[in-house]
Amino acid sequence: MPRIELTPVQRKAHRAEAHHLDPVVMIGADGLTPAVRKETDAALNAHGLIKIRVLGDDRTAREAIYQQLADDLNAAPIQHIGKLLVLWRPKPAKEKTLDDERKPGPKNVKVLKYSKRGGQRPEVRVVRVLGNQRLTPGGKLKKATPKQKSAKKSRTD
Repeated sequence: MPRIELTPVQRKAHRAEAHHLDPVVMIGADGLTPAVRKETDAALNAHGLIKIRVLGDDRTAREAIYQQLADDLNAAPIQHIGKLLVLWRPKPAKEKTLDDERKPGPKNVKVLKYSKRGGQRPEVRVVRVLGNQRLTPGGKLKKATPKQKSAKKSRTD
């Protein structure tokens, strides 16, 4: 898989985003193992932009690891400073499963209560409306009334 090529402006923006990140993958003395490659791939899927710390002292080996990871994982190399490597790959879109039986959840509604005197600011309240409640025009919550059961139907049961 070829690695992603970015423009200098895009690379600069990703470098700025990565500044405050901590390394999420550490590469030890064994170098680039399949376990490290798998962990890096999982971190790129989860975060998109990651820092990797290489604990070896050989600069050419770190540069080779950097290029190898970018090529193997279809990622864009962002930055290589000392023992820190920064890689970026767009996060894959998550699939949402829709449940037809799911009911709507609670809603937060702003209620404005105007003052009886003119020139005053209205009082703003945030009210949480649950599924079995409704908001009256006066700004009060009322619970839904249960459905009336038929006396004739209940006698037959």
